[in-house]
Parts: sequence; C-alpha cells; structure tokens
Amino acid sequence: MSGDHVSETKLAVAPNDLESFWLPFTPNRQFKREPRLVSRARDMHYYKPDGTAVLDATAGLWCSNAGHCRETIVKAIQEQAAELDFAPTFQFAHPKVFELSNRLRDLMPGDLDYAFFCNSGSEADDTALKMALAYHRANGEGSRTRFIGRERGYHGVGFGGISVGGMVANRKFYGPLLAGVDHLPHTYDRAKQAYARGEPEWGGHLADELQRLVDLHDASTIAAVIVEPMSGSTGALLPPVGYLKRLRELCDKHGILLIFDEVITGFGRLGYATASERFGVIPDLLSFAKGITSGTVPMGGVMVRKFIYDKFQTGAEHVIDLFHGYTYSGHPLAAAAALATLDLYRDEGLFERSLALEPVIGDAAHALKDHPLVLDIRTMGLVAAMDLAPVEGLPGKRGFDAMRRAFHDENMMVRVSGDTIAFSPPLIVSQAQIGEIFDKFRRVLDMIA
Repeated sequence: MSGDHVSETKLAVAPNDLESFWLPFTPNRQFKREPRLVSRARDMHYYKPDGTAVLDATAGLWCSNAGHCRETIVKAIQEQAAELDFAPTFQFAHPKVFELSNRLRDLMPGDLDYAFFCNSGSEADDTALKMALAYHRANGEGSRTRFIGRERGYHGVGFGGISVGGMVANRKFYGPLLAGVDHLPHTYDRAKQAYARGEPEWGGHLADELQRLVDLHDASTIAAVIVEPMSGSTGALLPPVGYLKRLRELCDKHGILLIFDEVITGFGRLGYATASERFGVIPDLLSFAKGITSGTVPMGGVMVRKFIYDKFQTGAEHVIDLFHGYTYSGHPLAAAAALATLDLYRDEGLFERSLALEPVIGDAAHALKDHPLVLDIRTMGLVAAMDLAPVEGLPGKRGFDAMRRAFHDENMMVRVSGDTIAFSPPLIVSQAQIGEIFDKFRRVLDMIA
C-alpha cells in the first residue's frame, strides 16, 4: 500500500471513540465513560446527538448571550467567509475591523475609544497587562512593573493571567509564574453577605487593602490593578457597594492603571453594555471577549483610554508603536460576527431585557433558599450562583454530581466551579424558561441530597 493511499485511508476513517481529544478543564476519564455530548443548537437549547433538547442555562460558557445559531449572525459569517476569508492586520487591514472598532467606541463609557483585537479572554487579559507595562515605560516610569490581582480572580490561562489570577488550582502546577505580583483579598464573606441580590452592603472597605499594598511596595513600582467587576468563574462574587469606586480613587491617587476584566460581564450580562457603565467606574483598560460575537467566532480585545493610546503615537511614523499582536487579531469572520451580534443586541434590546429580568431570575433562584443543600445564593443581572453543601472529604463532588445529573436526567446545562453552580442563560431567555431552569435544578438537588 502506498504512503499516499495510507494517508487517504486515515483521512477517510470516521473516529468512533472519544480517546484522542484531551478536553480542557474536564476530568477526562470520567467524561469518556459518561460523555456529555451536544451536536447542534438553536436559540435557548442545545441538542444531544439523539435529538433531545438541552436547556442552556449557561449561555454556552458565559458567551452565547444572543442565543444559539441566530440567523443574522450565521448569515454574516457565511457571507464574510465567501467574500474575504483572511486579511492580516500587521501593516494591512480590512474595512469591517474599523467599523467594529467604531461601534465598540460608541458603546463604551468615557474615553475608552481605542480597540485592540485578539482571539480570547486569556489573550485580552495578557494584552492589557502588556499594555500597562509598555505605557509606563513610554511615560518614563519603567520602574512600574508590579501587578496587583485579587484572590479568587480569574483572568484566563496565559502566564500573565494566571499570575494575577487567584484560583489556586489554576496556579499551583506552573511554578513561580510572573515575578512581582501581589493580590488583594477577595470580597466574599458568607456570614456578612449571604443571599445577596446585587451589590452587598458589606465589603466596600476591602478596597482599602490596595493602600496597604502601595505602602508595602511603593506606588512607583506598581503598574496596574486588574479585577473582574463581578468575579464570574469563581462563583459570581458580587462587588460590594462602593468597592470599585474606591479602587478607582486609589489608582488615580497613586498613578496606577486600573484594568477591568469584562470578559464575562460585558455585552449585557449585568444589564448594560459593560459593568463599567453599571457601576459608574471607568477603567483605563477594559478587556472583553465571549459575548462580543455571542460565542460564534473566537474574538477578544482590549478597549483603551485615549491618554494611553496617545502615549504611543509620538515616535517616528514608520516605526511600530506597540510590539504586540496576533495573526488572527481582528479576523474578518470574527469582525463580521461581532457586527451582526451588536446589531442583534441593539435591535432586540437585549441589554435592557437582561436588566428587566434581573428580579425574575433573582426571585426564581432565591426560592431555592429552603433546600437543605443550599448554603448561599447570589444574583445580579442575568447571573445566579448557588453554593452547595460539600460532600465530606470530597470537595467539588457535590457540584460535579449536580452538573452531571442536570445534563443526563433533566436535560439542562449548568456551570460548575467546585461546589458552586452558576446560571447565566442567554439574554433571550423567557420568564417561563427561567422558572423551568430552577424547577429542574430543585429536582437535581433532590437527586444528589
């Protein structure tokens, strides 16, 4: 048999097992014994290979904000692929990426006027960190190299993101990470904040821990503080009243850049285009991804305030002003998908819809407060998180079993993080479907009790 024929034969064989794919953030042996597969999607539902509908209570992975396989987004991607499949944005560009940048500028508060594109939230956060370092160096303050993250924060899986992040399992395998990183304490205290709806009254004073870190390291060494306005991946930890404004005040006082990681909170999740708008706090850099294309084509980016962008526009005109970027920055398909997604958000009033549904999901989630397995519930925008009583000696087992049983027994997709379950349905969810989500989850809780 010739080599060519062998290659053709291998390419023709349809795989009939699950072994070769190493799934991310997944216990692979368990998954491959009991797979959770979906093969198509539409609006609020995924569908299993046998055709069973699965109610999507997580917007995919916090990303499918406009719902699944929306016709106008699909059409925009198809037409773009047929017209312009790829164009470099190193020294060249294409029209749609400029149109998208202008649309984003108009959505952002303050002077977050400039968009730099990448392909994921992880890349967006690492981009923001690099921009902060480069800005201070260009500003004659090259000693500002330290980053301040936060415990229980998640900023993607690049080396920068896991360094400033504060999720232990994401950090412990990978050595010392970036040097010179410190962390604020997280803002969650169940004894003082249990069953919160919106911003908890207790905890705003924790922003003053930034002053302690400034006193320890000196402001002249600190480049940026990076926080999620609402910590999503670690279980929807809500910002206390006044906390984000106090961080802004301290950063201004000490010449430190403030980065908001809005990969989850952007594009309607909290009822506004950005959490920055909701809380009335404008960061210096704002990272985004996920909802920008409703999860259809990978895209991320950073919105940058004018004074930062302008600092790089002072050298000779033929010299590159920022030595950073990705082959697929501002990819034509992603730009087309993003424009169509922004049109849907506008035309269907989905940000406003999210805000209007905040009390509905709040009531439905908090109605499970009486279940003996539920230790706490937190709600804001179209987000609800529920902490479950752990199985003794097996942390994370209760949450994992809840996710499993929801999929296999109740045909619903939920998000698990340890023993916390998060709900973040697409913004098109109906009131009836919100009720269905929590009716199903009550049955799941009874199964695993």
